[in-house]
Amino acid sequence: MEQYYRQLGISSDVYHFCQRIWDSLAERFAKIDAVSEANQLKVLKSLQENQVSEACMLGTTGYGYNDLGRDTLEKVYAGIFHTEDALVRPQITCGTHALALALLSNLRPGDELLSPVGKPYDTLEEVIGIRPSKGSLAEYGITYAQVDLLPDGGFDWEGIEKAINERTRLVTIQRSKGYATRPTLSVERIGELIDFIKKIKPDVLCMVDNCYGEFVETIEPTDVGADMAVGSLIKNPGGGIAPIGGYIAGKKECVENAAFRLTSPGLGKEVGASLGILSGFYEGLFLAPNVTASALKGAVFAANVYGRLGFEVIPDGTKERYDIIQAVCFGKPEALIAFCEGIQAASPVDSHVCPEPWAMPGYDSDVIMAAGAFVSGSSIELSADGPLKYPYAAYFQGGITWQHAKFGIMRSLQALVDKGLVLSELQNL
Repeated sequence: MEQYYRQLGISSDVYHFCQRIWDSLAERFAKIDAVSEANQLKVLKSLQENQVSEACMLGTTGYGYNDLGRDTLEKVYAGIFHTEDALVRPQITCGTHALALALLSNLRPGDELLSPVGKPYDTLEEVIGIRPSKGSLAEYGITYAQVDLLPDGGFDWEGIEKAINERTRLVTIQRSKGYATRPTLSVERIGELIDFIKKIKPDVLCMVDNCYGEFVETIEPTDVGADMAVGSLIKNPGGGIAPIGGYIAGKKECVENAAFRLTSPGLGKEVGASLGILSGFYEGLFLAPNVTASALKGAVFAANVYGRLGFEVIPDGTKERYDIIQAVCFGKPEALIAFCEGIQAASPVDSHVCPEPWAMPGYDSDVIMAAGAFVSGSSIELSADGPLKYPYAAYFQGGITWQHAKFGIMRSLQALVDKGLVLSELQNL
């Protein structure tokens, strides 16, 4: 096996160091496989109960009236998330679009949006209006309040209670860390937060940004009281096959509001052609539990490799996982760039190109992104990115197969070794 890795540029020292890490993870990987098995059965149950048929794969054009596959897929998602309804559409272009859709459709002028878990992901800042942008919530007279997490990552219960007022209409809870170094929230902790908020104001809507978290646990935020769970199909639930799309699963009224915003008042869910891509949505969803497990194994492996080398890793290699993202804090830009170069070099697509930091839309600093993917921008495929600002953290995620995720981490370490950013003598570590 070492010879195969040598052919792809992995030195003997890197290979044997990483192999020792892998050998120590059998018990962790067995737990991940058990969760994957439970989620596979949950997905299969919903597919069967909703009588998915060959006709569901055909798709429609034009208005998309009576699209059997589209309507059945939304019932499948509602069954998996245990919700009243779901909106699953290729017309939802990305996770940020899905979140913006859920917010803009369920908030009205004069309402207030509250984030009790600190600053949201960078691209939502312009949606909210924290950074001015055309069409933001702020332009529609919707205000925003924020309560930061405590230094230990806990909820500021007192601060949250004070922040909730008569204008608080919707609470947004970001499950994953985004470009931050806080802990990812477990579904259990999300449930505790929702329960606390609902006791203060029962009619408030609780929306969970579920990106990167689907199928990591055996339950989802909608199982613990969330009114909406929102995500992207080019992350976990698309299984690396869905070429585009997003979903909103939740209460019927919330989903209907989003549908009318996505299409038009009076039309809602009745229109929206599926254009022949539904087979990828179905097959990707079927594969998603196993693909997510592969990505989780890659994240655990990365945490243990880089933690052993002395870097700050969030979460650390012993912690339970609640999303597929692994943060590695390098402290200097050249190490972040080298890491991303290694991930790019391990990719099946565009492995020959070199990623460079650039001013991406929606971000407040240059960002470097490594992603040689079959679906452009797919975060469930092997990828890494990070903003060029302190603490110069790389955010690693994905890996449709565990074997590819493993190689990606080894290749990233090799890049750091080759540039003298990590000791080349790894035998004694």
